[in-house]
Amino acid sequence: MVSTTHRRRRMAVAGTAVAVSLLAAGCSKSDDSASGADNAASGGGPAATVASSAPATGDGCTLSKYGATKIDLKNAIVGFSQSEPETAAFRVAETKSIQDEAAKLGVKKLLHTNANAQLSKQIADIQDMLNQGAQFLIVAPLNSDGLEPALAAAKAKRVPVLTIDRKVNATACSDYVAFIGSNFVEQGKRAADALAKSTGGKGNIAILLGSSGNNVTTDRTSGFLTQIKKVAPDMKVVAQQTGDFARDKGQSVMETLLQAHPEITAVYAENDEMGLGAVVAISAAGKKPGVDIKVVSIDGIRSAVQAIVDGKYNAVIESNPRFGPLAFKTAQDFLNGVAIPADVIISDNEYDKDNAKDNLGNAF
Repeated sequence: MVSTTHRRRRMAVAGTAVAVSLLAAGCSKSDDSASGADNAASGGGPAATVASSAPATGDGCTLSKYGATKIDLKNAIVGFSQSEPETAAFRVAETKSIQDEAAKLGVKKLLHTNANAQLSKQIADIQDMLNQGAQFLIVAPLNSDGLEPALAAAKAKRVPVLTIDRKVNATACSDYVAFIGSNFVEQGKRAADALAKSTGGKGNIAILLGSSGNNVTTDRTSGFLTQIKKVAPDMKVVAQQTGDFARDKGQSVMETLLQAHPEITAVYAENDEMGLGAVVAISAAGKKPGVDIKVVSIDGIRSAVQAIVDGKYNAVIESNPRFGPLAFKTAQDFLNGVAIPADVIISDNEYDKDNAKDNLGNAF
């Protein structure tokens, strides 16, 4: 993958190159016990090193601090709460990764629910899994707010909760163990760098925002706006509107924005689904996506990376959904007494015209 100033150490996980750094307030980054040992990631990815699993120092969350009981994951009932329909490629890959890793480890029973983008259902799903005897929970939150009843129910039963992909506005090592996911602010900054590069630092930008009420949208927006002002002060954001992370909504919003702002020459979509919808709208408007209007988005789904190869897209910042190996490793470390940082941050790769074709197999 392309080198960037935001590149971190790499880790081979589930057949894809994923970089991991463990961050915690008051904690320095753990030493890399595998530094200097470059392992080639499968699928043609870059070299990888594995972050140390040595106990963290400082304010990391431990089993005793959390007040949970030690269990053997192989003989446990683990619950996975998915937040959105498994139709989008990101959610399909995310769920499959959790299921595959549970099977690989021989977990006794994996309970799997899908809230279908309904907060009330996700709360009910989690409570139902607890009633079925779930002893450890992995939750992909729909929103940053609103899951308090479910988290409280888990806490009352002393069931540890790991959140993935989206943060919750709650207290780490009290309401949940830790968050596993990307640095969304950095993703926004990298998208700004890519858009500035593809446009030569000039043009009028439309932003397709993700869903409101979660930190992904907030952070990807703030990171982008901060960085674009820094690296391309001549570029102007002329419109921004939510596309709710959906392809059809992204298309309809882009159609409206192009009518209202025919001067748009660049699009920043906060996920690939909206970006691909924008490509359809741009083509329907008689313009060439990737040429007349540059397009940059975040995720790394195969169809978006293919669009780069086809010349209809300019760059994709990866947001890797294959959380399974890291989620279960973090769970096992926690159960073994390792101190877990509040944020376990995955560093993501990047696709552009120089590497998309050779790395298409790494997309999901």
